[in-house]
Amino acid sequence: MQASKKSVQVSAMLAAVALAGCQTGGSDTSESKSAAPLLSGYTCCNLRHEAGSDWINELNYVGWPMIPLGTQASITSYGRQRAAVTIGGKPMRIGQDYTREQLSLEQYMARWIVPRDPKIKLATFPANIQASIKAGKVMKGMTREQVIMSVGYPLTQENPVLDAPMWRMWMSSFGEYQLMWGSDGKVKDIIGDPLTKNMIVQQ
Repeated sequence: MQASKKSVQVSAMLAAVALAGCQTGGSDTSESKSAAPLLSGYTCCNLRHEAGSDWINELNYVGWPMIPLGTQASITSYGRQRAAVTIGGKPMRIGQDYTREQLSLEQYMARWIVPRDPKIKLATFPANIQASIKAGKVMKGMTREQVIMSVGYPLTQENPVLDAPMWRMWMSSFGEYQLMWGSDGKVKDIIGDPLTKNMIVQQ
């Protein structure tokens, strides 16, 4: 009887430990997700989503449909390397496909959704720069901020430092172009094949 009673006590202790472990693991997961802020504001820049899809990621290819900068946006929930968002009243998803080693999901999303409407800043730029940004194109004389507003951030894995003298950019999976920066912090040259430059450079 004593052995049986002792066995029951040991079993109860093991069950309690196992339950505590499960509760701790579940709590950590829930806590980490709830800790990430559900940002609300505006799209930092022109975003592009895959044609016929609600998927947005770092690629921002020129041929995809464009969501203008300054569109109202908010995060509704987080998932694994992605966030569910509402942009311009439409449910969409933003995935972190190429910057997982360089940025946390929270840092990544803070790039795309900003508290202040960038259209306010856009209105202060020269008319030709404004036109280029609204068209989602680049041109000589743009600053880094203006390029980001127009075509989004460069891929972090290829451009780990934003103040580097050259950015490697992609118009499509095969359409690479390079932005060369002058000492004044503005684009001094745009390098690429004629077809790519025709698609991405503001004339």
